[in-house]
Parts: sequence; structure tokens; C-alpha cells
Amino acid sequence: MDPRTVYFSEIITLLAVVLYYFVMGARVGMLRGRHGVKAPATTGHPAFERAYRIHCNTGEQLIAFFPALWLATILFHGQYWLPAAFGAIFLAGRVLYMQLYTADPEKRTAGAFTTMAGILGLIVLAAIGLVQNWGAMG
Repeated sequence: MDPRTVYFSEIITLLAVVLYYFVMGARVGMLRGRHGVKAPATTGHPAFERAYRIHCNTGEQLIAFFPALWLATILFHGQYWLPAAFGAIFLAGRVLYMQLYTADPEKRTAGAFTTMAGILGLIVLAAIGLVQNWGAMG
């Protein structure tokens, strides 16, 4: 496999892990300490609860994102950078979701839809890749 095929998706994967574990996770821990929300409590100050929900929801989204990213990366035979581009849309959506949810949970929709658009794009690329590979199977 050409290394270019996976390089950008490798970068997106690392960025997703950093965003989830080191940005969002650290924010939850910081706000837990700042507002005195003792573990294992998951409720308390509204700022903590928002950060906690953002972190949990992102974890839920990653369950679909990682397989979709890598299936699209491996299966799709087209522009090798396209799966990573949809991965970048996903990441932008998660950052937007975090910003909007932090400011006002009722306004998080744009971030949620951007996230879904990234995953949907990856699913479409993976499906196209399956069709492309079906013909190559003989």
C-alpha cells in the first residue's frame, strides 16, 4: 500500500486522540477540581456537567468515527486525501460542538451536524470502496 494512502488519516487519528484525551479529558478533570465535584460524581456545577457531556458524547462519536475513517482509508480508491478531509470535518465538528455546548447547550446543533457530516462522508467513501473492490474480486 502506498504510504500516502494512510499518512493523512494517521495524522487525523492522532489529532482525534489528542482532542479527546488531552484536551477534553483534561478540561473535565480541571473543572472537576475547580468546582469540587468529587469522583465518582458526574453531576455538580453546570460548567463541569457541560464539559463531562462533551467528553462523553465525543467518546460515543469516536466509536463510529475510527472504523469509518479506516475503512474509507483502506477501501476507497480515489483521491487518497479524501478520507482524511472528512476526518478533518469530523474534528472541526467536535471542536465546534465543544465551543457551542460550553457557551449554551441549546446551540450545539451546528457542531453535531458537522460531526455527522464527517462520519457520513467516511461511510459513503467506504461504501464506494466496497463497490470498487467488489469488481476487483474477480
